Amino acid sequence: MPDYETILYEELEGVAWVTLNRPEVHNAFNFLMQRELKDVWRSLRRNDDVRCVVLTGAGDKAFCVGIDRSEVMGGWDTAEDVDGTSGTGTGPASATPWHMDDPGENIGPKTNDLWKPVIAAINGMACGGAFYMLGEVDFIIAVEHATFFDPHVTFGMTACFESIHMLQKMPFGEIMRVALLGASERMSAQRAHQIGLVSEVVAPGRLHDAVAWAATEIAKAPPVAIQGTVRALWMGRELSRLQALDTGRVLIRLGSDPRSLFEGQQAFASGKRVEARTR
Repeated sequence: MPDYETILYEELEGVAWVTLNRPEVHNAFNFLMQRELKDVWRSLRRNDDVRCVVLTGAGDKAFCVGIDRSEVMGGWDTAEDVDGTSGTGTGPASATPWHMDDPGENIGPKTNDLWKPVIAAINGMACGGAFYMLGEVDFIIAVEHATFFDPHVTFGMTACFESIHMLQKMPFGEIMRVALLGASERMSAQRAHQIGLVSEVVAPGRLHDAVAWAATEIAKAPPVAIQGTVRALWMGRELSRLQALDTGRVLIRLGSDPRSLFEGQQAFASGKRVEARTR
């Protein structure tokens, strides 16, 4: 993997640790981070040494606070510059409303066709554009002081793409409340756990160990079966039940590695069992 300016990258025991590394701006993503995240996700597709990914932020204040507004707010310097068509708040716009560059096309793992499991470790604030990434991870573990909010409407922007991503992870009324209240309210890690957005909440100092355990256990399993499971569940959420079950016949065949099945059967026949923990 190349060296990055805005991201820290490390591989350990089959797990890639991807850390957003702009703590001075609460890990807001600029154009460079967008390019680097896209490169990370695309490169990991071809890296067979990595079987699970952890995505987190540097420091203990923020996972990510979204897009770097100092870089992308339409190029407006004064109120006179605003003509109603020159920008959307996500970057330069074209002369018509039909073309725009959406940051989400760069920074999300699924949009970049990565079907290895991605776990988000939320170490503080996660807001606004961070939801692009959280909407495309497979599950989330958060520290107790983590918060989730979306300040778009507070600053005059429609809460659109991020809210749509999170609609797949949260009940309708919850994401609607987050979107409409903007910066006026923050969802706690405990509330996020209650509604199913977060799978586990841990004490300060325990986040790394909790995520490392889950990622390492996933990385031990046969990669074809793991990636097939990820693909099946994401597809199943998009289709009707009958469509998903019908398509599942193909996924089962693609995701069933005879060698892994044989090894699994041998382990079962030997009486070997996994030492499971209860969450």
